[in-house]
Amino acid sequence: MLIIFKSDASADVIMLGDAGKQVIAAMGKDSADAKGIVTVEQLPAAIASLQAAIEEDRARQTERTEAEEAADREEGRTGMAAPVSLAQRAWPLLDMLQQAQKEKVPVVWGV
Repeated sequence: MLIIFKSDASADVIMLGDAGKQVIAAMGKDSADAKGIVTVEQLPAAIASLQAAIEEDRARQTERTEAEEAADREEGRTGMAAPVSLAQRAWPLLDMLQQAQKEKVPVVWGV
């Protein structure tokens, strides 16, 4: 399942279902809803929530132990096969939200 975030402020942001649901929840929205909107009034809170989730994820990544990194190497999860972090996935959506806030337009998905 794809989730496509749309706004008149920027190009569409497309995410696979689980990743999309994760960032929807990080914005403080109900990830179970197939359709949603971040209104102009809700943009500052959604941006702050998503930024906090990104920073939390980055902190978690820097606290990884050598044993966890060694296990990833043994499993072949390095380089292009390494898992993609929330911070990496959420960055395009964060940019969209910030552009939408500047232009005072909403962000929608599932429509």
